[in-house]
Amino acid sequence: MAIEGSERRSVAHIYNSAVAASAISAAWELGALDELKSAGALDVRAFAGAHRLDVTATAGLFRALAAVDIVERVDDKVTPARNFDEAYRTRSFFHWLSRGCGDLFRRMPELLPERNRTGDFYQRDSAAIARACREISSFCYDPWFDEALAGLDFAPGAVADLGCGSGERLLQVLRRHPGARGIGIDVAAPTLEVAAAAADGAGLADRVSFVRADVREMPPRDGFADVELLTCFMMGHDFWPRDRCVRTLRRLRDLFPGTRRFLLGDATRTVGVADRDLPVFTLGFEVAHDLMGTFIPQAADWESVFTEGGWRLRRKHSIDVAVGEVIYELEQL
Repeated sequence: MAIEGSERRSVAHIYNSAVAASAISAAWELGALDELKSAGALDVRAFAGAHRLDVTATAGLFRALAAVDIVERVDDKVTPARNFDEAYRTRSFFHWLSRGCGDLFRRMPELLPERNRTGDFYQRDSAAIARACREISSFCYDPWFDEALAGLDFAPGAVADLGCGSGERLLQVLRRHPGARGIGIDVAAPTLEVAAAAADGAGLADRVSFVRADVREMPPRDGFADVELLTCFMMGHDFWPRDRCVRTLRRLRDLFPGTRRFLLGDATRTVGVADRDLPVFTLGFEVAHDLMGTFIPQAADWESVFTEGGWRLRRKHSIDVAVGEVIYELEQL
């Protein structure tokens, strides 16, 4: 009976954690996590009133967080608990999972049969993913991206960001190089709206343009030939499988013939880690892409295609914060 009771508690924790994952995402989006971080406490009724939220539903959100020791509740007072700091640090992972990919996981039974895996057989919330990835990038890539930018032996006059998402990386380059112009390219219209708003808010709208296009298939455009710095982060796995990746790398060289440096940053598939030992985000990221039919290459896979694709590897930045992140500095052969 003791074993049975332990199993019941373990399974209950799995169930409650699934509810809490959505609550973490919602609490971040509504500002509750930030208020708890800055003030150290909040009142449920006051918070609901200030944000015009239903009081009962808001209390339910904090109850879900309390079930997994992210907060403690005493009547209407909520304070951080032992898991709060780590949940706050990784909040964008939960937003990516619950808001960005919620429908993908909800429809898992429909997505496994081969007969259903044709055409546009899944949907994700591109705006939510852009918001989550903006923050994910800030601690999974930015310090190493800054190092790579600082190491450039030229000041780029034009930069293009493939899969620009929220536009933040492109804006980082433009801030560092006041004379540069930028082109952001993404396939999702809602994402480009987020990026355009960010550029406007940063006072950089006059130096950047945005293009809606599939990076793997887009035709040449005015301005592409002037690009000296090409960047691509968190979408390179969409180039794969291997033959298509080689073709895409060759096309990028032809589309952007003036490129002096190509900074390619992406996740790589886990190798040699037991399923039970996977850290936060890794399982969600890899299973989501398995559901979508997107191949996640290992680092060795990436390093096997550069020469064939027309690029020389200058330097590799191994990061491995959450999902085997790496940044490759490439130049044209």
